[in-house]
Amino acid sequence: MSFNTYAQTASDAAGGSRYIEIFDTTLRDGEQTPGISFTNEQKMRIALQLDRLGVDVIEAGFPVSAPEEKDIVRNICKSGLNAKVCGLARVLTDDIDACIECGVDIVHIFVSTSEIQRKYTTKMSDEQVKDVTYEMVRYVKEHGCQCMFSAMDATRTELEFLIDVFRVAEEAGADILNIPDTVGISEPFSMFKLVSAVHDSVKVPLSVHCHNDFGLAVANSLAAVKAGVSQVQVTVNGIGERAGNADLSETVMSLVSIYRFRTGIKTELLFETAKLVERFTGIHIPANKPIVGENAFSHESGIHAHGVLERSDTFEPGIMTPEMVGHRRRIVLGKHTGRHSIEQKLTEFGIHPTKEQLEEILSRVKKLGASGKLVTDDDLFSIAEILTEISGGEQAVKLKELAVMTGNNTLPTASLRVEVRGKDKKLSRIGVGPVDAAIKAIQDAISDELGGDVRLKDFRIEAITGGSDALAEVIVGVEHAGKIVTARGVREDIVLASVEAFINAVNRLLLMQHSAEHRS
Repeated sequence: MSFNTYAQTASDAAGGSRYIEIFDTTLRDGEQTPGISFTNEQKMRIALQLDRLGVDVIEAGFPVSAPEEKDIVRNICKSGLNAKVCGLARVLTDDIDACIECGVDIVHIFVSTSEIQRKYTTKMSDEQVKDVTYEMVRYVKEHGCQCMFSAMDATRTELEFLIDVFRVAEEAGADILNIPDTVGISEPFSMFKLVSAVHDSVKVPLSVHCHNDFGLAVANSLAAVKAGVSQVQVTVNGIGERAGNADLSETVMSLVSIYRFRTGIKTELLFETAKLVERFTGIHIPANKPIVGENAFSHESGIHAHGVLERSDTFEPGIMTPEMVGHRRRIVLGKHTGRHSIEQKLTEFGIHPTKEQLEEILSRVKKLGASGKLVTDDDLFSIAEILTEISGGEQAVKLKELAVMTGNNTLPTASLRVEVRGKDKKLSRIGVGPVDAAIKAIQDAISDELGGDVRLKDFRIEAITGGSDALAEVIVGVEHAGKIVTARGVREDIVLASVEAFINAVNRLLLMQHSAEHRS
């Protein structure tokens, strides 16, 4: 059976034409990640981005928890989003009233149903749980809002009692019933069995909310969809309590690419959305994270790189491409690099080594990679220049002067003088820090030369000697017109190292542009 046939079989088995709603709880459960606290401005930015992305429901927060929380939920409700806005509430009228006062479309109420939580946290009997469920669902409906009801800790609740509670919520008028794996102890087979039993017992649409304590949140969510849920709850980058929630990009791309379900997500915005939340949380996206990680579509191995250069689906899924998620394919240099990767990159710089020269360049790149160094495009070009005795000519951009100013009561400012193709340019910019300010100034200086945005995509810094006067090594990835070039700078001053790396990358981009124009 070919892979395409397998994918179609999986799709048919899942009933691939179904529409699955995406319920995003980044602003509520995601903010419960230890160490994360979004500002109201950040929450609004995230809400607007999620709406652009196409999520169906945004859980904006827990309004009763604090006056500031209530304010931002209210402001999100007033911002004219296409997505429905949801507010969280305990089974208390004050909580529900706070949601209603914000103007939410959906009030999400929850009550503990597992024996351990009933015994040790809520101190409620079975009958009390069912009574309060009925009363609070009715209260929400009587106030004109849609009601989502969650049986908290559903996966540790006795199945018969869980179904009884869901039937009570359905009778009271709940619009959707949510099955949370609150402590992340389920696995796909038991999740499928549980959801199937609930699905056979009620007529109200079902949702699922999975935590990632065993790394199974996405798998459990997919199993729940196959068993009949019509909505999955996710967070951007999988943030949330403890080990987090089901990741939005992984869940959506599995639903869309593997099972062929339909969603409203504009998948080409997934990478952009992930990077926004990464910036606001300060939680770095691991390089090997699926879909949005730096290595998701990167190749170093010679065999793999050669394959994808010929045809991308030789060593990539095929049913998911980097373009589909707003990412880029990258050929990375290192000790596993093959000659095809080297040759392709050198061609982009307009360098055409002999067979013997290519072998020596490859050998030196492998040796540099084996030393533990990340081999940048600038490193490759420098090695090739030496071995081929071909000069890249005068550097198009040269740094002449740089001064930065920063302090407690001073906006970080960079003033610089650069020479761009023989012309002096003086610029000043402010930024979130001196490095940001300096790079923004350089971007302004060279914007006319490259004819479009030049964006800093990757930035990493390492101290390579000890002490307060340590040498700083900065490695950057700079993107222009779909091309990413990497370069390094090494200085005692971090700002100078960053500027040096950025200018090195820009010079390589200009060289690539010149080479492409010459070939055409």
